[in-house]
Amino acid sequence: MTDACLRHDPMTPDTSTPAASHGGSEFETYTQLLRALLPRMTGVSIYNAASEVIWSSDMVSEPSLARLVGESMRSTDAEPGAPGVCVTDGEPMYIFWLWRPNIATPFAAVLLRCKAAASGDQPTLKFVHSLVRPALEILTRELVSREHISSLSGSLAEQDQDLDMLLSVSSGDASGEDGGGDELKAVLRAAVEHIQGGLAAIIIPEKGLVLVHRDPRHEIEASLVARAHRHLVSTAQLRSEAVIVNRMRLGGSEEGKSYRLLSCAVMRGDGRAIGVLALFRPEDMPEFTPRQARLAELLARRVAAVIAVSYDALTGLLNRPAFEQRVHSTLRQQSSVQRWWSALAIDTNRMHVINDSYGMHVGDKVIAQLGELVRKRVPPGAIAARISGDRFAVLLPVGLDDAASFAESLRQGAELLGATIGDGTLSVSISIGVAAVEPRAQEFTHAFAAAETACKAANDRGRNRVEVFQEADESIVRRFTDINVITDLRSAIVDGRLRLNAQLLLPLGRSQLRPHFELLLRMVGADGQTIGPDHFMSAAHRYQLMPEIDRWVASEALRLLKPHADLLAGNPVAFSINCSGQSLKDGAFTEFLCEQIAASGVNPEALCFELTESAAIGNLAHAETLMRRLRKMGCGIALDDFGTGLSSLAYLRSLPISMLKIDGSFVRDVLKDPKAESTIQAIAQLARAMSLCTVAEYVETDEIRNRIAQLGVDYAQGFAIGQPVPIGDVLEQLPLYAAVTHGTVESVDLSADHDLGEDPPTAQAV
Repeated sequence: MTDACLRHDPMTPDTSTPAASHGGSEFETYTQLLRALLPRMTGVSIYNAASEVIWSSDMVSEPSLARLVGESMRSTDAEPGAPGVCVTDGEPMYIFWLWRPNIATPFAAVLLRCKAAASGDQPTLKFVHSLVRPALEILTRELVSREHISSLSGSLAEQDQDLDMLLSVSSGDASGEDGGGDELKAVLRAAVEHIQGGLAAIIIPEKGLVLVHRDPRHEIEASLVARAHRHLVSTAQLRSEAVIVNRMRLGGSEEGKSYRLLSCAVMRGDGRAIGVLALFRPEDMPEFTPRQARLAELLARRVAAVIAVSYDALTGLLNRPAFEQRVHSTLRQQSSVQRWWSALAIDTNRMHVINDSYGMHVGDKVIAQLGELVRKRVPPGAIAARISGDRFAVLLPVGLDDAASFAESLRQGAELLGATIGDGTLSVSISIGVAAVEPRAQEFTHAFAAAETACKAANDRGRNRVEVFQEADESIVRRFTDINVITDLRSAIVDGRLRLNAQLLLPLGRSQLRPHFELLLRMVGADGQTIGPDHFMSAAHRYQLMPEIDRWVASEALRLLKPHADLLAGNPVAFSINCSGQSLKDGAFTEFLCEQIAASGVNPEALCFELTESAAIGNLAHAETLMRRLRKMGCGIALDDFGTGLSSLAYLRSLPISMLKIDGSFVRDVLKDPKAESTIQAIAQLARAMSLCTVAEYVETDEIRNRIAQLGVDYAQGFAIGQPVPIGDVLEQLPLYAAVTHGTVESVDLSADHDLGEDPPTAQAV
């Protein structure tokens, strides 16, 4: 190999910068050894791969030499193991590269300064290398060993820090002194400080819980959580493992500003995701590492443990022990502040009658929906709990008058729940006692004694009323006023007060299945309240309004899907649209529907049309025509309420059906009725043999979900899977669904400024 030579343009030494002396006198031994091998050597310096001085025998370092060494290591095209280069012009210098085994680039360099030969003939690089090679080989082994020891020390230090962090968030009772609040805050602080997330958030939708902690050194606003919370929760429901998104933009953020995201699902013991732990970093910070993802998963497990201990599983509210602790802590902290507090004691009326007449499962559903009513309506700063089987308690940060008004709104809301359960004949009501909280009361029993007394008075005076505990013994009672349903429905159609919601159909076992969403109709009342279909669909059928409603639903759905046609071309999800029996009798409905689909540009494979079993069989000729036209276009066809008809099995072979939706009457009884279980299993096996997908409707508990999955059902739909949400929320998440469905979550652009619909739960700053 020929000698490689460089020309050195000396610069004025930087005498203000002392030479690095890592290793101290240990490297002096190499100076002596090299001088013995090369007597004309006057100095030696050792550099790392970044051209930084590791050690030098000189008292000062010359910046130009560091640049020279760096250029030599970066510009060389020599084969691995090449010795180095020599530098001429004045006193000769030799730069020798140090190589690791099987690594194509040098990891260090040694610069030797020598006296010029009296004859003017300088020794070649090859000759000098042959002299000093033994010393360089020993130095290479020592530097490699030092790197390994340093790496091991760093790894051990990181593990010690990780252990300290996990111990700090795992010590003590999971419920904590503040009903789990302090424990969750400790998790957020650990996530920000140890994992170095600029912003950390815990989001548990079914508990109405959002906690946020921000590192003030980074410019990340807490409002980022409000913009991203739906996307984060959706990701957690679809993927249980940690998800790292290297680049994420969200609507409302500064133009061009991106973030790094690490999110981990918060999982219950049965494997269901109930929320998410999310960490954000600005894009100028390093990417999240797999180690940090593992730590975040451990923190998410801690969050799940705290939630399990502190919250009631049926209602999502605090349980009694956690509530008492939270009330005690809150009142103690506010004892010196001039602030009004009020207590509500809530009792569910005639709960034993509901259990005896309709079954325990209906009673549980009533309790669950009452808990949801309370959870969604309590203002920021309030504390709510289920303190026993059918009793609730709320601590409100308001005065007595406002608390009474709030209690009355709860009472009215409870009256409306019965129409949404079962056949709509169930009567649900609550009695509420309201009392002011004594400023010095710091215990639950003291704070709520007066409210309990008022609640008992409400029961004694006829139930379904609000009683306020005060000297005048006044009570506030407001009665729900019925509306003319059909008149309001006609007005809603004319005034544009119909809305579309979407409910998730979640794949249970076959990973290749894509999520579905059934589009559900809602009406906005004259007072602005959303009204479910149980209040107006029977009237719509009775007065023959269904064809008009079906046309509106189809047109509105396709209008909303049209801007997302390109994304839907990849089939990330499917949307199901219901068609009534009245529309099947309308000869023009088939042409109308096909024209709407063609004009929308939406991939027909992203659409599925649902017909009830009774409607399809009762209008067989029209139904078959519609089905075949839609299937020819590429749409799916679902047969709803399957299993209730008399002759549906005879038509399965001839009708172009792609999905069977098992009637909810079988699903609700699957855990207690062997016949219902056998029916579901038989339908699932029959459908699988005919290459049809199956959906279990009304999956209201996790026990039912697990059982139908064991029976071979493909999809589950119901409140245990997901509640209906505005369709805009689902469309906003389509990029995320597409990325997750196809297993590519490297970069997701969610920068479009969408209306999130419902406001997210109020974030509590830590």
